[in-house]
Amino acid sequence: MRPRIFITQPVSASAVARLRAVADVTMNPDMLHIVSKDELLQAARTHDVLFCLLHDRIDSEVIAANPHLQGICSTTITPADIDIAAATRLGIPVTVIPSSLLDDATADLAWALMFAVGRRVVEADRLARAGVIPGSQSNFLSAHGISGKTLGILGIGGVGRAMARRAAGFPIKRYYHDPRRLNTDDEAALGLTWLPFDELLGTVDYLSIHVNLNPQTRHLIGARELALMQPGAYLINTARGPLVDENALITALQAGRIAGAALDVFEHEPGIPQTLLGMPNVVVTAHMGSAVDSLREAMADVAVDNILAILAGKPAMNCWNPAIYATKA
Repeated sequence: MRPRIFITQPVSASAVARLRAVADVTMNPDMLHIVSKDELLQAARTHDVLFCLLHDRIDSEVIAANPHLQGICSTTITPADIDIAAATRLGIPVTVIPSSLLDDATADLAWALMFAVGRRVVEADRLARAGVIPGSQSNFLSAHGISGKTLGILGIGGVGRAMARRAAGFPIKRYYHDPRRLNTDDEAALGLTWLPFDELLGTVDYLSIHVNLNPQTRHLIGARELALMQPGAYLINTARGPLVDENALITALQAGRIAGAALDVFEHEPGIPQTLLGMPNVVVTAHMGSAVDSLREAMADVAVDNILAILAGKPAMNCWNPAIYATKA
């Protein structure tokens, strides 16, 4: 009997074809439908491997629904919504993708959001579509701008470094903060100056967040931190929503404590507060940092590689809970 694989949303056709060569594949065909808890339970009961995406919540009940479940293979970098402890207890490998795959695409989007909010591109687009053209030299759409400003990069992993490299093409000062400071050669190569956390917040015009989400970084940016920022500053978040206290952000925006925000991620996805959506100085996108055709294909291929290894009885290459292999040995 061929193994059975369930894919929670459409992925690249080439990746699906690779799986269909060795297994029976069932896939939710709707790109706009996030499978429900009941659908996940049913899929887990009737399939050997779950191929899931970042937005899927795989809890202990789903994992325990099938005592013969062989693997949970995700295209996320950090499986925050997968119960790793439950999977590990049952000896089920949970696989992810390398973070480096997403560095360039995420940095590209962060820069796009900077320009969108810093030059009021979204506001201007809405006005033009509504037939409102203020005049080519009207001050109605006067904006903060990018050139001559300061960029603060919070977190200097792969995406943070990609942000810094792109900044080299603009007349903009570049600062960063990370608890693990780069060596002086790397700082010089990237044109970066390290600042303490609070000083960075109070110095920059644009603060771009590139920090991993964990219990220590949840609400890294809250009311205290927002109060330290300049009134003309903008917050850019393409990392994870819960890094920012959304209620505190709304309060700061309403009070004019900061000039605006550009957000690809949200604290309680897929929900976005209506208050944020109604603010003209807030740009929002739909968690699309990796939404590049070639990248999405590469991400799916990594997941397929992991699935094929599991089906062959081999250790998966990108296993989040490798301790299961020591137990099985």
